[in-house]
Amino acid sequence: MQKANHPDSKKGRGAPSNRTSLRFNLPDREWDGDWMDGCQVHDGGAPQLRTTVTEEHPKSILSFNTSPDLPFDRSVNAYRGCEHGCIYCYARPSHAFHDLSPGLDFESRLFAKPDAAKLLRKTLSKPGYRPAPIAIGTNTDPYQPIERTYRITRQILEVMAETRHPIVITTKSAKVTDDIALLADLAKDQLTGVALSVTTLDAKLARILEPRASTPMKRLDAVRDLADAGIYVHVNIAPIIPAITDHEIESIVAAAAVHGARSISWIPIRLPHEVAPLFRNWLDMHFPDRADKVMRIIHDLRGGKDNDPAFFSRMLGVGAWADLIRSRIRIAKAKHALDNSKWNIRSDLFVPPNCDGQLSLF
Repeated sequence: MQKANHPDSKKGRGAPSNRTSLRFNLPDREWDGDWMDGCQVHDGGAPQLRTTVTEEHPKSILSFNTSPDLPFDRSVNAYRGCEHGCIYCYARPSHAFHDLSPGLDFESRLFAKPDAAKLLRKTLSKPGYRPAPIAIGTNTDPYQPIERTYRITRQILEVMAETRHPIVITTKSAKVTDDIALLADLAKDQLTGVALSVTTLDAKLARILEPRASTPMKRLDAVRDLADAGIYVHVNIAPIIPAITDHEIESIVAAAAVHGARSISWIPIRLPHEVAPLFRNWLDMHFPDRADKVMRIIHDLRGGKDNDPAFFSRMLGVGAWADLIRSRIRIAKAKHALDNSKWNIRSDLFVPPNCDGQLSLF
């Protein structure tokens, strides 16, 4: 691993800068502004970039989709932006809708929805509501660091446990075990499962790839703890980055099996919109010796482009590289007796709440 000189980089952050090619004619942003720039000139360096959180109060919280390649039709996102700072995060472009950069703004200027559980209770109480698994963590991580302050994800799980409503979680944080008692209560009735994303087993690589997420070993420890508590645990090798992490596929599958995961999936790296230039800058900073090679393989996986948004192929990739990864995953899963995702989540135990917080008797 080589690191090129990059004056914009910020310690503990994933994006090299806020300089991205935005879709909405927004100007590229400097990470601090005139006052901080002046401090750097006069004082020899700017202070550490701090995380800020803005509370927002939407009128609804449950989002529905009709995407044919997703295993769920509804989701809740408790937060916008994510302090984990994963350079590859496909959710980064969503910050552009807020007149913010998908770069450093995405991982330092966060939004929290403290009324999420209350809004969800209101939705579940509607006479026409029909239960099906709610996915949480589909856009930004529900267990990113600010969850320990806001506890929005926990409040949502409390509503799920009270109403016996199914919920599935995707995270790359070991903090999911903070709610292991609630999850175990749901799991005993097949109402939940947890997918932990493991990108690499290399702690040094993880530090620059996903700087504020849990270390790989802590994630694997979380897999074991969840499995020991009777909770279905799935490991998602996502994203697989060619010439950076793809050599670890077999090792990750083996580690997942040893720690109690019951199934495995994978997704090749996706570079939608502003993620592509951010990722290329990251490659130039950390892997200048192979940056061109990485992008060539990504283009092979994505039909000659940075990103392929088409249903199904966006999750699997195309061409020889995708076929090779798929074959390696299949062989590794067979070796360790892991299967495809078989969560078997139930939806028939749901008891609607009343808006005042009490469960309905009928």
